[in-house]
Amino acid sequence: MNNEKSVACSSIIESLEQLSPSFYAESWDNVGLLAGRREKQVQKICIALDATDEVIGEAAAKGADMLLTHHPLIFSALKKVNTDDFVGRRIVKLLQNDISYYAMHTNFDVMGMADAAADEMRLKERQVLDITYEDEISKEGIGRYGKLPRAMTLEECASYVKEVFHLESVKVYGDPGRMVECIAISPGSGKSMIKHAVAAGAEALVTGDIEHHEGLDAMAQGLMIIDAGHYGIEKIFVPYMVEYLKREFPRLEISAAKEKNPFWVMA
Repeated sequence: MNNEKSVACSSIIESLEQLSPSFYAESWDNVGLLAGRREKQVQKICIALDATDEVIGEAAAKGADMLLTHHPLIFSALKKVNTDDFVGRRIVKLLQNDISYYAMHTNFDVMGMADAAADEMRLKERQVLDITYEDEISKEGIGRYGKLPRAMTLEECASYVKEVFHLESVKVYGDPGRMVECIAISPGSGKSMIKHAVAAGAEALVTGDIEHHEGLDAMAQGLMIIDAGHYGIEKIFVPYMVEYLKREFPRLEISAAKEKNPFWVMA
């Protein structure tokens, strides 16, 4: 544990790497220090799900030295960095304000998000839903599946998901009266997790970004879907990391950016 009033960005990165090592990230992903100085002394860290204009503006206004997000601002290769496009403008603003920007995406999905979401659902006898990393010691991966605290109807389970993740609404595919006990959960975009949930024998999958045809196909395979939205579950990244960094670096100022679901629904 570090008790200094300021800490080198590299030391914070080392701690984040211990929590969610970058080698757990998918090959297509882009994680780590994406902009800024590794040697910068950090006193204030701002945490968010996405590096939007509003989030970067808030971090700059707060005088943050470091911005930590789940989703990377930079995914594909950049041939230039200027203010002609929104990604370039955001990078320029980060650099102008000397903010070191770090992202932990699928590495955190594997080592952090999956168990945190399963903890919220109080899943018992949990196992990895999609194994993406395996060695002689362990198997790790995206999502988890296990048993709910008690058997419940799909309608009750949907209400439970709303309560657990503090959601205004969820989208549900399946018979509301059908019983659910074994459930899979995969935060974020989970259409690719349908086959894994079916193979695991789950009766329902809690995830996000399920489209019309994926929902129908899941039901045809006997799998019910509770779509809690991409933001709906993954927003737990922010309080998780606030708590972690406050514990590891108690003298630093750790804050959560003001964020909300990026879309709204008109009934």
